Amino acid sequence: MAAATGLIVANLYYCQPLIILIADEFKIPHADAGTITYLTQAGYAIGLFFMVPLGDKIERKSQILYTTFASVIALIIAATAQSYLILEIASLLIGITSIVPQLILPLAASLSAPEERGKVVGTIMSGLLVGILLSRTLSGFIGDVLGWRAMFWIASGLCLVLFFIIKKQFPYNKPVFEGSYKQLIGSLFTLIKEQPLLREATLINVFSFAQFGAFWTTMVLLLSAEPFNFTSTTIGLFGIVGASGALAAPLVGKLSDKGNSRIAVGYGCMLIAFSFMIFYFSGSSVVGIIFGIIFIDIGLQGVHISNQTRVYSIMPEATNRMNTVFMSFSFLGTAAGSAFGLFLWRLGGWHAVTLGCLLLSVLAFSVYAYTYKSKRKALESING
Repeated sequence: MAAATGLIVANLYYCQPLIILIADEFKIPHADAGTITYLTQAGYAIGLFFMVPLGDKIERKSQILYTTFASVIALIIAATAQSYLILEIASLLIGITSIVPQLILPLAASLSAPEERGKVVGTIMSGLLVGILLSRTLSGFIGDVLGWRAMFWIASGLCLVLFFIIKKQFPYNKPVFEGSYKQLIGSLFTLIKEQPLLREATLINVFSFAQFGAFWTTMVLLLSAEPFNFTSTTIGLFGIVGASGALAAPLVGKLSDKGNSRIAVGYGCMLIAFSFMIFYFSGSSVVGIIFGIIFIDIGLQGVHISNQTRVYSIMPEATNRMNTVFMSFSFLGTAAGSAFGLFLWRLGGWHAVTLGCLLLSVLAFSVYAYTYKSKRKALESING
């Protein structure tokens, strides 16, 4: 399951190191080519909101198989796109059909014992993060050697192989929701209204993912320009540095199992903020950027896995719907962060991006501090 999540989620990130190559082929400004990054993330958020809830209503393995095959088709459309508009549409479709990891995670959580759920989620999330980060390394290298279209052809082949592996290896899992699709989607808003922990975890994730999206989108523009002038292969290698964050995933999962989830969220927020302080002073320093990447990825792991474990513990019978709210808004945050990063880049370059992301860190901390204060007051009132 960890391998499948990593290979499929990678579809969302192959485009990032290829922005310059794609812009040059279609003869558009490099910053404009960055639109495919947030269209892919927006598509992912759409797929999460409208398709992932079905995992509580229909058999999960079948849904995973159909969606994986749809990914193959979307990737082929991208590989054969003859205009940038078609590539933008294909990017949206790639995002929508790459939701499989968010179908696998609830499936794994429902199959695991409660005392091991955090560890299981952390293990699968480590596979997912490796896929996210190494996808950039792979696509950068393939783009330089074979061209950007080759990467989408290779990705479609990988998804087709995964389709047959999933068909043979994954267990069947019966749904528990018996209402209509309209009731299913309506219940998402009920969960948002009635579950304060879900609102808190989701909002913190939105601001954290926005910083992540802003950084990885604009980093390509930074490293391809003076004083670096790096090729897509070299830019992609920075994904290997980010993969170090995956090593923290099982550890964070174990901390969550011990009841320390909220503490891990706080430390994760601090690490992300610290990474942007480093980035601010590293506009011309490779070493500084490397250290910043390590901190931002470990920090995001701390925030995301801990929040996800907390969300899964609320209502086990509504795992898919909980995950839908949590992840769809998280990736809307990524999409908005990518667009925000590109806006700041045009406005004031790298320093504007880092300052804008520090502002997002302040917002994440504000939510964390406010909910902590609210919970403490509630406990004091209960204890008299």
